[in-house]
Amino acid sequence: MIWVGEMADGDVLDLIGAANDAAAVLRRVPRHVALIMDGNGRWASKRGLPRFEGHRRGVEALRRAVRAAIELRIEYLTVYSFSVENWSRPREEVQGLLGLLHRFIRKDLAELDANNVRVQVIGARSDLPSDVADLLLEAERDTKENTGLTLVVAFNYGARQEIAAAARALAQEVLEGRLSLSEIDAGAIASRLHTADIPDPDLIIRTSGEQRLSNFLLWQAAYAEFVFLPINWPDFDKAAFEAAISDYSNRDRRFGQLGSVACNAKTAS
Repeated sequence: MIWVGEMADGDVLDLIGAANDAAAVLRRVPRHVALIMDGNGRWASKRGLPRFEGHRRGVEALRRAVRAAIELRIEYLTVYSFSVENWSRPREEVQGLLGLLHRFIRKDLAELDANNVRVQVIGARSDLPSDVADLLLEAERDTKENTGLTLVVAFNYGARQEIAAAARALAQEVLEGRLSLSEIDAGAIASRLHTADIPDPDLIIRTSGEQRLSNFLLWQAAYAEFVFLPINWPDFDKAAFEAAISDYSNRDRRFGQLGSVACNAKTAS
């Protein structure tokens, strides 16, 4: 885990240092990057704008992030778009966020498809408004054959709720005699999470300077690297993305073992 320091919004390239050039960024690109897109409201407040404008600019930053992920040849990009806790926000803000989701999929789905991006949604769907559920299903269906970047959209998502649901599923299987207690291990739990067919994130980036996961990928983040950026999400761009990846590429991921041997073993597996 790293905190990159107090800096002005425009100084993101200095987060890592000018010595890290483009070659360093590409030396060890993470397979899976997860983004906690925080700070839309603060971005708007600093400029005397309504919160909705911050969310709208946040969608533009998301477009930049997806394009950068494609250029950097990242395989999976997970974005924390709407948490289970977000429903408690003022009704008008929630409606605005849902409207932005509609516009993003309607406007960007064709571009995503043309760029061979596959959309996958994680999160609870049973209690979603039917139009939202249908929209998410459409995005998945229309891009399911694509083989490039997988854009994982965490919508109505909560990690504690996800783990609890997996526990209930395991308990039900035990009650029905389809599973024994001795068969419940880490693999059994992981296979019943929303991310069962998605590799764990290698790098989690959070903007706005906050340093917490906020109920995001708690199980999957066990061995993730963290970068906390002091810029608000609407200011996130390819330069910020590359700076975070450059920092990641210089770390020695040991997975509880010794040095780079662990990295080689993880890659081989």
